[in-house]
Amino acid sequence: MNLHDWIDELCDVLDVEIDVDESLILDLAREAAHNVERPAAPISTFLLGYAVARADGDPEELDRLAAAATELAIRWDKSADEVEHEDDDPEVEEELASVEA
Repeated sequence: MNLHDWIDELCDVLDVEIDVDESLILDLAREAAHNVERPAAPISTFLLGYAVARADGDPEELDRLAAAATELAIRWDKSADEVEHEDDDPEVEEELASVEA
């Protein structure tokens, strides 16, 4: 048995029909485990799955949410000053301002 077989069998047991992008999920798990702490990997992937389910399993939303979660994990171990000056994206700045208010 290999990972693909496991995924197929698990989908059968859970009664779900979905094409799983293993690399997307594993990338998030890796970044969460390395930059946050090991238990963050399964919790992060669970929460990603939950969020995507709330979006009716939309593949584009999966990509967007996975990228956002992975990006958060990548910058997690940086200091607040590094994160603050790292991104000049106006949308990010606006979101940060609304959170800080």
